[in-house]
Amino acid sequence: MFDSNPYFYGTGRRKSSVARVRVYANGTGKITINDRDIDEYFGLETLKLIVRQPLALTDSEGKFDIVCSVAGGGVTGQAGAIRHGLSRALLQYEPEFRAALKKAGFLTRDPRMKERKKYGLKGARRAPQFSKR
Repeated sequence: MFDSNPYFYGTGRRKSSVARVRVYANGTGKITINDRDIDEYFGLETLKLIVRQPLALTDSEGKFDIVCSVAGGGVTGQAGAIRHGLSRALLQYEPEFRAALKKAGFLTRDPRMKERKKYGLKGARRAPQFSKR
């Protein structure tokens, strides 16, 4: 469908989610995630809002068709990863957007991840219950 059209690409990450975002210029504003429409993929309105934030910030809603493939993590992490990837792709399209996107914090990868479990412990930090006898 979109294979012949030129596109701008961005990879976004958050927690354990990775999103590959392709932005097609001269589009209608359609957002497709894993071959499903955004309204079908994300149930919560806040998650759809997170995905559309870079477009709203740069006044480019309705100008692009966006195709994402996202894997790993939960829905919130996936929405954050798509926002990160979309911001990077928009930067390829128009380098002038950099100041606004950077100020909003959309170009920074959110580094917060689940801490790994350590040996001898029940979780990342939770120690086994102490037994006197």
